[in-house]
Amino acid sequence: MKCVICKQEETVSGTTTVTLERGEFTYIVKGVPAQVCPNCGEDYVSEQITSELLKAAEQMVQSGTLVDIRHYLAA
Repeated sequence: MKCVICKQEETVSGTTTVTLERGEFTYIVKGVPAQVCPNCGEDYVSEQITSELLKAAEQMVQSGTLVDIRHYLAA
């Protein structure tokens, strides 16, 4: 797909780091599969993976964990 930010390049498969914050809670996941623009670096994570990350972040908040840093593992 063409990058919607810079509109210069087609995205390529790669990985990214996703950081989710809510109030005092921070959830960081490294190595998340994504489509990445080689020109501007914008990254696009699939809807399925985004859903997984949001669910895990919600579980983290419910457990009371303030900061959680993980490496992405496919479900």
